[in-house]
Amino acid sequence: MVTETYAEAARHLLEQARAELAQDDVRQASEKGWGAAAQMVKAVADNRGWEHRTHAALFRVVSDLASEIGDDEVRTLFHVANSLHINFYENWNTADNVRSALSDVAQLLDKLEKL
Repeated sequence: MVTETYAEAARHLLEQARAELAQDDVRQASEKGWGAAAQMVKAVADNRGWEHRTHAALFRVVSDLASEIGDDEVRTLFHVANSLHINFYENWNTADNVRSALSDVAQLLDKLEKL
C-alpha cells in the first residue's frame, strides 16, 4: 500500500535526519527533516485520495487537515518543516535550531500518523 510506504519513509527520514545532525551535517539533516514531514502529509493525503504531488498541494492538504481536526498546530509544525527545506538551500540555520525543528517534525508525524 502506497500510504504505508509514505509513512514508513517519513519515520526513516526522521531517523536519518537525526543521524546527519549527530555528524554535524546541518544541511542534510534539514532536508531529511523536511522530507519526513512531506512524506507523512503524503501518506494522509494518499489515504484520503487527495492530490499531493506538488508543494502547493501539500500545503493545501495541511490546511484542510488542520481545519478538519481543529488543530492549527499542524499548520505551524508544517511551516517549521518547510523552514528546514529552505535551510537545505540557504544553509543559514544552526544545529540547535535544526535539532529543535526536528523535534517539531516528530510532533507533526505523531499527529498525522493517527489520521
